[in-house]
Amino acid sequence: MRSSAVSRRRDETGSALVELSWLAIILLVPLIWIVISVFEVQQGAFATSAAARAAGRAYALAPDDATGEARARAVVEQVLADQGTPGQRARVDITCETPADSCHAGTAVITVRVDSGVDLPFFPAILGEGAASVSLDASHTVPIGQYVESAAEDEEQAER
Repeated sequence: MRSSAVSRRRDETGSALVELSWLAIILLVPLIWIVISVFEVQQGAFATSAAARAAGRAYALAPDDATGEARARAVVEQVLADQGTPGQRARVDITCETPADSCHAGTAVITVRVDSGVDLPFFPAILGEGAASVSLDASHTVPIGQYVESAAEDEEQAER
């Protein structure tokens, strides 16, 4: 009877180590994926916020609305690339509240909204079509001061 009890103990030796190894793999791999995904989303959020801020400034400093829109869109692409997310897609919407025809008139308020998305890394394609993504958006508001230098008016007065 004693020999059968000893043989049972020997049969189970090392099984706890194997179970612990499998449990660690099953728990650590998803945990590492979650941490990497959170870091990717945070990087994308910082990039989107910086892009909206830079686009608002570029639009406000442009001489006219058409140039401002072109500069704002170019700046968004540049900032996203600078932040380490060159493939991040973005949509730029520019609105302004102004008493005049131009968004660069005094007391105008320019709002730039950047909508973007970040694809989650290593997302298994077996779970669905394409990669899973997280939608991100940021907006920045730039008020144009009441006393704005107008180059066109200054040139007209100089000609007189």
